[in-house]
Amino acid sequence: MAETCDILISGGGIAGLTAAAAFAASGFSVICADPAPPVTERDADGSDLRTTAFLQPAQTLLDRCGVWPRLADHAAPLQVMRIVDAGGARPEPRVVKDFNAADISGQPFGWNLPNWLLRRELIARLAELPNADLRFGTGTTGLFTRTEAAHVSLSDGSQIQARLVVACDGRNSPMRRAAGIPVKTTRYGQKALAFAVTHPSPHDNVSTEIHRSGGPFTLVPLPDYQGRPSSAVVWMERGPRAQQLLDLDTEAFEAAMTERSCGLYGDLKLASRRTIWPIISQSAQRLNGERLALMAEAAHVVPPIGAQGLNMSLGDLRCLLELAAARPEGLGDAEMLAAYHKARHGEILLRVTGIDLLNRTSMLAPRPLRDLRALGLNALYSLAPVRKTLMQMGLGVK
Repeated sequence: MAETCDILISGGGIAGLTAAAAFAASGFSVICADPAPPVTERDADGSDLRTTAFLQPAQTLLDRCGVWPRLADHAAPLQVMRIVDAGGARPEPRVVKDFNAADISGQPFGWNLPNWLLRRELIARLAELPNADLRFGTGTTGLFTRTEAAHVSLSDGSQIQARLVVACDGRNSPMRRAAGIPVKTTRYGQKALAFAVTHPSPHDNVSTEIHRSGGPFTLVPLPDYQGRPSSAVVWMERGPRAQQLLDLDTEAFEAAMTERSCGLYGDLKLASRRTIWPIISQSAQRLNGERLALMAEAAHVVPPIGAQGLNMSLGDLRCLLELAAARPEGLGDAEMLAAYHKARHGEILLRVTGIDLLNRTSMLAPRPLRDLRALGLNALYSLAPVRKTLMQMGLGVK
């Protein structure tokens, strides 16, 4: 006989663990399954050295489900978003524009945290919730649905019967494939390097995105590391160049990243190993199937620009939570899931399209086009209402 629960979450990454904590804190019985064991130490093999910037609406959600108190002391606030155009003859700033959260809010834009630490604290919070069951080392392998319930097969041979299946199982989502939902994928020929650095100059809670060609070079504040100011870096480049950078010895790599950073924080020093992953955009044709909701990278993937990726995912989660709270008796039914698709799909497509445009603009190689990019940045920043609207849209509050 199949085991039963209210919600089966396929995928135990940050989005899946957050969904498990949010639904369990709301009183639903939750099983979260993931084939990989979590790596929850910074320097362990396989640790995720990327970071996540939780914007204001996401922080509110994390606070509501009891996760934020565990994270607050580890978080670096993001008070200013600085955009730098360095597309001239040499890699040096020629346009620098600051977007300050104080212009629209009494709080920072967001707070930055390492992904490995997020996993550690989310798992600790879930251990406090008796109606949350984590199944690491166990993946979802099959999906069979009926009007009343979904039946999910797990890799350990067991079956779970759930009122709602939430697919948080990545860009190659097995639950999405099982439901036959198509996706549109754009490949840019880019890869991103992710690592941590220390630097002599303090970051002053400024997140800095430097545009030249190949993609943005982004420094995001972290708490001090070994007594020195520290930042997380995401360095996007065309694939062959990214691989060349990955293969450089430490000294040569540090020289290359200091030059690409325009020396804004002084000489950058590696404070972690380097990781690399491919950059794509992807969106699912629909977000719902019978007894199934797609969220996070199962629903949408965007390049790492403007802290949109996980914050879009938590927008999905907020919508699901609101619909479940409004009609708990209808959890996972056709009415709820149609409303979810309608509420989220248009906004997702708008953001995927917008980030695609920003990424293509950042990749520009010809100098005349880079000059136009600099002019455009200047023009947008100079219009105060436009600047304010862009900041509000970035936070997801408009």
